[in-house]
Amino acid sequence: MADANEVISPLLGLPELPVVHWPDSEEEGPLHWKTRGLIDWAAGRSFVWVDDEITNVDRAWVSAHHHGQALLHRVDPRRGLTHTDFVVIADWLAQL
Repeated sequence: MADANEVISPLLGLPELPVVHWPDSEEEGPLHWKTRGLIDWAAGRSFVWVDDEITNVDRAWVSAHHHGQALLHRVDPRRGLTHTDFVVIADWLAQL
């Protein structure tokens, strides 16, 4: 969460970024427990969500419930973010 601004952001040359505060309890079911909270936090704004647990269920739910643009980008947990991932994200951002 907020540690990303202290640890990851400086390594990537990013400014301090907003942090989503997740609910204390995890939801059961096929929808990822972060999905609803992220959509609430985005409040119609465009966003990129990078995670290793994103599924087609999350993509479909976001498409149906979020009125802004969204890129849900799944990364391989064994490799982490790669150059290819950054290209996909940069291309998506350039099209906004």
